[in-house]
Amino acid sequence: MNAIKRAQAPTPKFFKTLRAIGLLLAAIGSAVFAAPIALPAAIITLGGYLAVAGGVVSAVSQLTVELKSAENAVE
Repeated sequence: MNAIKRAQAPTPKFFKTLRAIGLLLAAIGSAVFAAPIALPAAIITLGGYLAVAGGVVSAVSQLTVELKSAENAVE
């Protein structure tokens, strides 16, 4: 199964929730990273880590498919 078919296949409920949390983390991290006010370096670094971690969690969650739909796509 290629990545396009995986992205279009149904995603389990748990991973839909995890994807939403990842998007939220990415949004918070991006907002902190791009804040128009001066923030301490540690907070800006944390914002960068949150953005990357949220993006990775969202991408992995999007490509996770239900076992039944994955078996049907292989056939």
